[in-house]
Amino acid sequence: MRLDGLLDLLRRTAAYRALLGALELGAPLSDQHLLRAARPFVLAALASDLDRPMLIIAGRVDRAYNIAEQLPVWLPGCAVKRFAEPTSIFYERAPWTPTAIQSRLTTLAALAPPVGVKRPHSTPPIIVSSALALMQKTLPAREFRASSRQLRPGTQTSPDSLLHTWLQNGYEPASIVVEPGTFSRRGGILDIFPVSAQQPVRIEFFGDEIESLRSFDAATQRSSANLDHIAVPPAREALPRFGPAAAEKLADWFSRQPEPGEDVTSSLPDYEPLSNGVPFPHLEYYLPYFHSYPATLLDYLPENALILVDDWGALHDSMADLEEQAVNLHREKAPAVQLPPDYPLPYLTWDELQDELSARPTLRLGADPEMQMGDGVALGDLFAPGQRYGGQLRYVLEELHRLTKQAERVIVVSQQAQRLAELWSEQNSFIPPVSHLPSADALGALTFVEGTLAEGWTLIGETGRDHLLTDAELFGWQRPEPRRHVQRRAVPPEATFADLQVGDYVVHVEYGIGRFAGLQKRVIDESEREYLIIEYAGSDLLYVPIHQADRLSRYVGADDRIPALNRLGTQDWARTKENTR
Repeated sequence: MRLDGLLDLLRRTAAYRALLGALELGAPLSDQHLLRAARPFVLAALASDLDRPMLIIAGRVDRAYNIAEQLPVWLPGCAVKRFAEPTSIFYERAPWTPTAIQSRLTTLAALAPPVGVKRPHSTPPIIVSSALALMQKTLPAREFRASSRQLRPGTQTSPDSLLHTWLQNGYEPASIVVEPGTFSRRGGILDIFPVSAQQPVRIEFFGDEIESLRSFDAATQRSSANLDHIAVPPAREALPRFGPAAAEKLADWFSRQPEPGEDVTSSLPDYEPLSNGVPFPHLEYYLPYFHSYPATLLDYLPENALILVDDWGALHDSMADLEEQAVNLHREKAPAVQLPPDYPLPYLTWDELQDELSARPTLRLGADPEMQMGDGVALGDLFAPGQRYGGQLRYVLEELHRLTKQAERVIVVSQQAQRLAELWSEQNSFIPPVSHLPSADALGALTFVEGTLAEGWTLIGETGRDHLLTDAELFGWQRPEPRRHVQRRAVPPEATFADLQVGDYVVHVEYGIGRFAGLQKRVIDESEREYLIIEYAGSDLLYVPIHQADRLSRYVGADDRIPALNRLGTQDWARTKENTR
């Protein structure tokens, strides 16, 4: 499904053209007071019309996913990078998932190419981050670039030198390369799967010269296309080569005598791999000790990057909640000597973020609840919520008649577009559903599009109204969003899963369809935490910390059939999401 043809509807409005002019001139930007449902639409238009990188910051994780998945519908082919959240919360010694590591490093690699390599002249990246992902400090950009390397046929380098570099940068040896972040050697052939690549690469040497580069299929191990270059960024945000210095700083803590009732066995196994400079699951836990001034994603952005905040109030609430959790965890662990001494602050604070954003081009799509509507350029008055029909199809058809007779255009985006078109044809001529809208000029009074969008809106332009209706308006029962932002209270984590019953089917944004099996308390590093247990195919279990409960949603199918459970550790869910997109 493609809806990029509708972007011209926005471009024809004076308010949008004025906003573009303000952005190009670097003029002060007011809050846009935009309806939430219209923000992905506006973001896509800005990304298309501004030749500059964009960082979109959402407060909640689920909202970041929602924006990232809608943007390609409005702007096919756009380079959307989803900057993922670390699996653990701050001060928690827990490994990050490979999916999260790869997502974050792929984003950093798009912003920080190897030293001596210019950024490609392709479409500037669009990065979508949640508050949690943005807060996590990371490897300084200069170290990331210095640790990245571009290889070409004809490059003079020995296989042994490359292997040593890859080990220092977090890549791990494997007998067969099938996962990102691994490499193998067979004589004069090296296989590596760069974390930012879609496929692994086979490097053939002639002596100490690279003779050829070829991508290959990880499943069949068969080579495919010849490559003229590859970029190999670091495989971890905490580089193993900085581990020995950190281990030296923490030597006394690792060798300490346990306090009464304290169990130090959980962290003691980290000393050997840390001091030897090799990767291990909890490596990122010690990242704050690797650098005097760790960076954030903001430090990777070029000067011309535009930062867009989805909802200022939601961002503040999320960061305040996350910082409160971190302070409470620090308060629990520090007296029990479960944290290394003087553990550096591992996250970006709200005050630091405000200081950073005040010095950069920043556009607030929603509104600051503490600020009133200003006199600057704002798009808020262009959009109104779509009317809700609650599945009353007769009423829907009557409204379509009324709107089209008033010369107001209607675009219906629905999984039931074919059926709606047939119902319409019982009293009118049949309008076949389409899968894409190439041009706003090609729109008729009524257009049916086969597809899925989160929510619709009404665009109030100078020449009339355009109504976008989705399944949320046609069949949903949600209340319309208010026109102006109202300050919201922080939502406790348990509110996300309070209505779940054991046996309910749920969807995790990263792992797919599973079955809720209840809550369980577990003790990690002497700290008791509560987890949601999700059952997957093959008796797999996923333990989701309650602070990550917003990554789960109740499964809603097209019918009453029991859904097939996904299996952990496979690409089934990723393929399902891509096919759905």
